[in-house]
Amino acid sequence: MSPPSDHSFAETGRVLSVRRSLLAMLGLAFVSVMVAIDQTVVGTALPTIVAELNGFDLYAWVATAYLLTSVITIPIFGRLGDYYGRKPFVLASCLVFMSASVLCGIADSMLQLVFARALQGVGGGMLVGTAFACVPDLFPDSHVRLRWQILLTSAFGIANAVGPTLGGVLTEYAGWRSIFFVNLPVGFISLFFLWRYLPRIRQVQASNIRLDWQGAILLALGLGSLQFFVEMLPRYGAGMPMVALGVFSCLIFAGLIVWEKHSPHPLIPLDMFRNKSLAVLFCLSLFTGFILFGLLFYLPLMLQGGFGLTPRQVGLLITPLVVCITVGSAVNARIIIRMPKPNYMLYAGFALQVVSCVGMVTSHEDTARWLLVVYMVLAGVGLGFVMPNLTVFAQETAGRALLGISTAMLQSVRMVGGMLGTAVVGSLVTHYYVEAVRHAVPEGQGTSWLKLLEDPQMLVNEIIQADFLATLQVQGLSGARLIELARLSLVEAIHSGLMTTLLIALIALFWVYRLPVIRFTRTTLPKPAPKDSADA
Repeated sequence: MSPPSDHSFAETGRVLSVRRSLLAMLGLAFVSVMVAIDQTVVGTALPTIVAELNGFDLYAWVATAYLLTSVITIPIFGRLGDYYGRKPFVLASCLVFMSASVLCGIADSMLQLVFARALQGVGGGMLVGTAFACVPDLFPDSHVRLRWQILLTSAFGIANAVGPTLGGVLTEYAGWRSIFFVNLPVGFISLFFLWRYLPRIRQVQASNIRLDWQGAILLALGLGSLQFFVEMLPRYGAGMPMVALGVFSCLIFAGLIVWEKHSPHPLIPLDMFRNKSLAVLFCLSLFTGFILFGLLFYLPLMLQGGFGLTPRQVGLLITPLVVCITVGSAVNARIIIRMPKPNYMLYAGFALQVVSCVGMVTSHEDTARWLLVVYMVLAGVGLGFVMPNLTVFAQETAGRALLGISTAMLQSVRMVGGMLGTAVVGSLVTHYYVEAVRHAVPEGQGTSWLKLLEDPQMLVNEIIQADFLATLQVQGLSGARLIELARLSLVEAIHSGLMTTLLIALIALFWVYRLPVIRFTRTTLPKPAPKDSADA
């Protein structure tokens, strides 16, 4: 079976038949499932992964390595998709993502896992930079697009519904490595539908196409140095090496801005930031990423390490958060186009996140499980009111020539927010946990067992915990009491870290005021051709 010709669609501007539109969207839906499952199962399984591979110092890097490479590749392939069409890059990204998933599953150390996650981030960045920009290509009318996006929302919801629980169950009964191999069957299905039914559309028709590789290198250096600065500052303090690293990061970003201003083909068209709506939306996307990834990667640690729950129980508790992102998105899609001022949905979304974050930072081991579920639901619905609207608002504001790069930039900025969120929250958690343990157990100063207690992986690794209890029993000390003190210290430390997500949610709530009123426009489309080549 050969794929249908894409050139006729791109050149004549024909509208896809409903059948081919549905099948193309199914391919994109399976891509969404693959990315969503990966994000949710990794967060749930991460405490167990760290416990087995013995590398809590790299806990945040499992997330940030993925986010860092995604951030760099999203704008690159968003721009390439504008130039050459998105289909080749969507297909290639699936292959890269699946290959990296295999490498994650066979990793024997935390360092190997971090590098494999970085490669997976390259595939994820290619996917985000190209796959999600295919939707406005297929459906230029925003009203039609919102209806079709319910399919993606539903797919995302299914993945989010099963992701945390699946991650917990697989981790507990089949081992954490199995969570990465789940991506393979979903990836093969998406490859088939995308190769067969997704048309290749080029938004920018230019004879002399050049990609801004210098800008890409500067972006990679700037984000990489910023990531190291945020991760290492709490550990090494504000000494000369950290000051030098911070100055280097600032100089790189300044150089990036100067270069992009004078580049004939900029990777990041700075003109976008002169558009007040886009500039505000990019900031809100940054805040959203900070909140989302801060919660996804550190709530499981609090529930498993701090509250002593099993991976399966953690998965069940996290499920309402990710499921309700989809519920909120579905509700939003039904009412947003009927609202005279769609901006109100952003106010509602961030307000719900503020309430949820307040609940998270005040919860403790004795908090009723139903109340924890309520906090998760509020966070999920709030994110569901915000995330799809940021994308649709940006696509509505940007011109057709900037459609791909503006969509990619929005996703990229959200990844930057996620990178900062996991790094900042992680640094605060590590710092406050060690300080809290030392304060709670002053008699352990200078002992080898205190070093074990200062590593949170002991709280989620039963083997290390058993050895610790046996060692303390020989010395006539109560290891169980010390472990309980360590759990309380971890909960306090995570509360301190999550306070930053609450602060960011409050800032975002007030930042929405800066967004000009968004108005949806209707696009007159040509009638569908009597017979589509894919249906023949």
